[in-house]
Amino acid sequence: MKMQQFLQFLNQQLTHWRRQYTGLRRKGKLIRSPKGKSHRRELLRTMVKNIILFLSKTNDKSNRRKQERALKSKAKSVKTNSIYAVGLDWAHEQRYSVILAIAIVSLTGVIGHKLYNQTQLQVGYLAPQTITAPYTARIEDQKKTEAERKAVSNSSLQMLMLDARINEQINKNLQQLLDDGNEIRAVAGAFPFFDPVVLSIPTQRYLRSCVDSEWQALLLAIENSKNQQKKGTRQTAASSRSSSPNQERQPSTTPKSDSQNPDQTKTVDFSQNTDFTQAVAELESYRVTTSEKNLSSLIAQISQTRQRYTQATTKLLQLETVSPEAVYEESLLLNLLDVEWEKTKMGIYQSSERILTQGIPQGLPKNILEDAVSLQLQTFVPEDAETLAKKLLLAVLKPNLQKDEEQTRQNAQKAAAGVPVVMVKVRDGEVIVKKGEQITAWNFEVLEHYHLIRREIKWHELVKLGSVIAIAIGIFVWVERHIDYELRQRDRLLVLLLTLSVPGVITIGLPYTTWSALGLLLGSFYGPTLGLTIVGLLLPILGISLDMSKAALLAGVGGGILGSYIAQRLRSREELALLGVAIALTQGGIYLLVKILIGQAFGSTWYIVLREAALFALSGLGWSVVALGLSPYLEKVFDLVTPIRLAELANPNRPLLKRLATETPGTFQHTLLVATLAEAAAKELGCNVELVRAGTLYHDIGKMHDPLGFIENQMGRPNKHDTEIKDPWKSAEIIKKHVTEGLVMARKHLLPTAIQAFIPEHQGTMLIAYFHHQAQQMAQDDPSLTVDDADFRYDGPIPQSRETGIVMLADSCEAALRSLEASAKPLEKKRSLKDVSTEQALAMLNNILRAKWQDNQLVDSGLTREEMSQIAQIFVDVWQQFHHKRIAYPKLKSSSAVRNS
Repeated sequence: MKMQQFLQFLNQQLTHWRRQYTGLRRKGKLIRSPKGKSHRRELLRTMVKNIILFLSKTNDKSNRRKQERALKSKAKSVKTNSIYAVGLDWAHEQRYSVILAIAIVSLTGVIGHKLYNQTQLQVGYLAPQTITAPYTARIEDQKKTEAERKAVSNSSLQMLMLDARINEQINKNLQQLLDDGNEIRAVAGAFPFFDPVVLSIPTQRYLRSCVDSEWQALLLAIENSKNQQKKGTRQTAASSRSSSPNQERQPSTTPKSDSQNPDQTKTVDFSQNTDFTQAVAELESYRVTTSEKNLSSLIAQISQTRQRYTQATTKLLQLETVSPEAVYEESLLLNLLDVEWEKTKMGIYQSSERILTQGIPQGLPKNILEDAVSLQLQTFVPEDAETLAKKLLLAVLKPNLQKDEEQTRQNAQKAAAGVPVVMVKVRDGEVIVKKGEQITAWNFEVLEHYHLIRREIKWHELVKLGSVIAIAIGIFVWVERHIDYELRQRDRLLVLLLTLSVPGVITIGLPYTTWSALGLLLGSFYGPTLGLTIVGLLLPILGISLDMSKAALLAGVGGGILGSYIAQRLRSREELALLGVAIALTQGGIYLLVKILIGQAFGSTWYIVLREAALFALSGLGWSVVALGLSPYLEKVFDLVTPIRLAELANPNRPLLKRLATETPGTFQHTLLVATLAEAAAKELGCNVELVRAGTLYHDIGKMHDPLGFIENQMGRPNKHDTEIKDPWKSAEIIKKHVTEGLVMARKHLLPTAIQAFIPEHQGTMLIAYFHHQAQQMAQDDPSLTVDDADFRYDGPIPQSRETGIVMLADSCEAALRSLEASAKPLEKKRSLKDVSTEQALAMLNNILRAKWQDNQLVDSGLTREEMSQIAQIFVDVWQQFHHKRIAYPKLKSSSAVRNS
């Protein structure tokens, strides 16, 4: 029986010690201040004293001896394990420094991985001694192999591909030239312009293109011929007077002078011009076979055709003025028949298509291109039009083949891969390198083959790198101490793991590293300041220590900065997904911009730059998706609260909140009112509003263990404390139990520690005044009863943050404001014009807050005395918004009274 009492007492003492130890650890007194150690020693000393006092009450000497022997054996076992206990205790106290040391070592180890297995002998060093081959071996001469493969690679054929843009431009220019030709021929009119049976094609060409003097001479010759036919009957008389001085001259030999030059008296003889003679003969023949009228009509048509031809030649001159490189010539373009022109255009199109399909490489000699064009045109173009078509095509054709870099590279690699390696035989005992000689690349390969290269760790470089990382971590620690968020050891461990992911991915050879995931997670978990600090510190360290593209580094950092800066402002997973898209565009855009600035985005490799930019964008999106997928698990494992998780926890459809609303409706309404007051105060004081709301919704979930034990759930029914229990000590235990039961429910439903803290801290160590007063009255009536204040106080701890302190104040003030509202209802029934004044409410709340302050409930919360008055005013303002004055509507008369009236 004594042993059972001793074990019960020991269990209670250990429970009390554990609670006090937990409270001290939350305050940080057991870690950073020597005062924490004195508190712990005091607790241990008190526990030992209580055990001794308990043992001194027993009169059984044998039992006392047994207890003493047990304590001695316990002390011996403690001594044997003291080394381990001291080590664990030291590690627990110095765990912050241990994590910092782990961070420095791990970051240095990952970033400086290339410094581990470095060779002492390098190419260009002097050999410290003469080194010979330990055995005969065939060794690959990598330099010669590489040279042969490079030669084969360079001599491999270049792969060309058609440039669609150049083809499109060539076709466009060709179409423009042909349109110009159509326009000029349209001005000149149809050709032939008359029946070729009457006027031959050469004659028609001559008639419309001859100079005006020839045309006038031709008209005069036809006119003279007509006059001679009329005088045919008088030919004999005319011949008898042939010696007369007034005899007419023959028009064919003596035409009139040019009408454009009236002063010209020189005569021109066109009789030797075959085209002139042929044209006169065909026109004379047409007159003879038809009539004089038809000839006059034909001459008028020829005159009109000549005018149009002159306009067409004028337009050709205008084109030559605009474009000095004339393509069209009058004799080539206008002398073609309409049918020949259509065939010529079709042939030009077909020839151009064939030549462009075959491709024109850069640097092709001009004569080869001319021969190819002539060969194509012989098939499709009339013979008379070949010269014109050739000039047209040569005017627009240009190289349309460009080097296919990717295919050429693949062919070169394939050709190089087919070159066998160059093997050199090194015999046993052969000197590889003599002492004092410079080590060549071949010497280094042979030494490497025989494992004669001495390797070492570059400790000097590692120490320098570790110093740089230590400075960066020092900056991080300084920033950590100046932000509002207090990091736990698990938070520091998570930050370290996320930071290691960036150089870790680079170490395995992947350039598309985890910057976006790092920024998004750090910004979401710990805010923009911490995220930007880590990203900013990693940038110079990785830029100096690792061999990586500066464009890739800047692109990743840009995505990390964007994620760190914006992530914590978002309130849904959907918004975070959109942020991932923005990070992807940022990374791809920065990579492309850097490449443009350094001039690598132009030239033949532009498509490779675009491909890399697209891959960086996709990597940013991919790592953002990974971060979104890992976020809920990291929140659970590392006990984190993000705005998104807090919003999810505050959802009234959560199982625990649905139970609270169903089983304890009065408590739920009380919770909602407290949340409204606390949110308003938290927003005004710059606290975490989402945390305050979520924590308030769960702060009274423990009341579900006994809903009727709390007056707000009794709904007018008899109070069980007055009718059934009638024991203030038991009633106080029921009231206090809602804290312990609430913690049990919170742990069962895996609520974050930050939310669980609201359950005990919103009550702190306050006195349950009502039942404490009842117990004092009962003690006055019964002197055998002793009232211990500890029985009527909550176990605590008192609020450890501003958020839980605000909820404590809101919880106390809400009940007071509700009672103040209840006291004002009788006045409403009496239709009193006087309502509860703001001054009365404010004075009452100030008294409540002053009592909490004087009871030392807020000493660890971070709230100041000046903020108490501000919080009271905020609570009153919110209360007034809910309970504002309403218009008193007049009562309506009853229906019977209306009918009677």
